[in-house]
Amino acid sequence: MHIGVFYFPTDYGIQPAELARALEERGYESVFFCEHTHIPTSRRSPYPGGGELPRCYSHTHDPFVALSFAAAATRNLRIGTAVCLVTEHDPLVLGKTIASLDQLSAGRFVFGVGAGWNAEEMENHGTRFETRFSVMGERVRAMKALWTEEEAEFHGKYVNFDPVWSYPKPSQRPHPPILLGGETDHTLKRIAAYGDGWLPRAFGGFDPAKEVKRLHRIAGEAGRDPSGLQVTVFGAPADAAALAGYREAGIQRGLLAIPDVSRDEILRLLDKNAPLVKAIHGT
Repeated sequence: MHIGVFYFPTDYGIQPAELARALEERGYESVFFCEHTHIPTSRRSPYPGGGELPRCYSHTHDPFVALSFAAAATRNLRIGTAVCLVTEHDPLVLGKTIASLDQLSAGRFVFGVGAGWNAEEMENHGTRFETRFSVMGERVRAMKALWTEEEAEFHGKYVNFDPVWSYPKPSQRPHPPILLGGETDHTLKRIAAYGDGWLPRAFGGFDPAKEVKRLHRIAGEAGRDPSGLQVTVFGAPADAAALAGYREAGIQRGLLAIPDVSRDEILRLLDKNAPLVKAIHGT
């Protein structure tokens, strides 16, 4: 089992390259960056965590630019999104961005995706809230075509293009792993339909064995071989006993949270958890 981290890469926080180097030096496997292109000031959509929206949501760097700096500063650290809001991207542009990042990082990218919760944010990108999951599905499928076909085309309700050449192709074949965020049965059905794995949140009494069995059951019912599906847990606890349970359940990766604190506080936290990370990696 691998241990990585997730972080909102803010303009006032630790720099992505420094964070990535610090993680690799301490034995962490990966860094995943979160995304919001902007936050509408209306605040019509309530923050899912309750209370005021944390400052970091409106101060994030573009995750792909930040991940490029992280990749360039390291040799083996895996890089990913947790999550990319696919409903806010043109698939032709995003597909090229991901293919370029995966090739230039020598195949280290993991594509965590989500439809998003902020209705007015995605509406500013032309996506209606009630269509978000359908839009996400079409855009992911369209990018898969761009990554795997020499002359790709896609014809759907929300994405439509005739045959195109799109290069580079990703280093990973057939493409970087696509992990879907969310916890509902609907999410698991989408994974079975077009994903490579699951990116659930550990909040709210997450039972690893029960949840992995649920994923496998729903995938099997859809005719998908569940043995090939990855599970990366967002917000995994920094606790040896809990992580041992994750490993026994067949979870491949746990992402520890890096809070929105100062650079020095973050480095101290990485030092604190480094022995745990190495112990879990070694088992």
